[in-house]
Amino acid sequence: MLVGDRMTKNPVTVTVDTSIEEALQLMRERRVRRFPVLNKQDNLVGIVSEKDLLYASPSPATSLSVYEIPYLLSKIKMRDLMTQDVITVTTDTPLEEAARIMADNKIGGLPVVTGKKLVGIITETDMFKIFLEMLGARDAGVRLSMLIPEQKGTLAQITSRIAEMGGNILALGTMMSDDPHKPELMIKVADVPEEQLVSAMEQLELDIDMLDTRYCRRRR
Repeated sequence: MLVGDRMTKNPVTVTVDTSIEEALQLMRERRVRRFPVLNKQDNLVGIVSEKDLLYASPSPATSLSVYEIPYLLSKIKMRDLMTQDVITVTTDTPLEEAARIMADNKIGGLPVVTGKKLVGIITETDMFKIFLEMLGARDAGVRLSMLIPEQKGTLAQITSRIAEMGGNILALGTMMSDDPHKPELMIKVADVPEEQLVSAMEQLELDIDMLDTRYCRRRR
């Protein structure tokens, strides 16, 4: 899956001449936490976050009068606050690469560009939604975590056994565990009773790490 498949197209933007007061109001109205900043040629030249705007705003303890604050805010433009060295991705960047870039750089969103033109934005919220889908969090089923040996054919054995029981695999993924030789497999299965599923996996001599039925009911 690529960034272009899940990005927000036509994101809310500001210009280099937008004031901090205008940006804060727009942020509240559109319920976003960051703005790509465009120049007069509609090229991406920066990005500004909610934190940038709040840090630049006067503190509630300021000695400025209620008349001075709006004037001060009107003078601060996005060109004064924005981060100019913007980290970007393209529409054909894999989603996992975009997630890695966000995690490594401790940022919550990436503008998506074609050349210098902004075509979208991918954010941590988009990633959370994808994470929910990958784990089948909105679908009813039994979620089982197992430590599996790094042997060829193990995954095929597991999926074949579930298919034989008439089960429907809603989600499946592997991740690191404390044992470097036994990754953790998370699988969510529908149409198989909990006891039957556990018994079948135990017959394959797998280490069941966690059985969780708290989220079996569908949630929307």
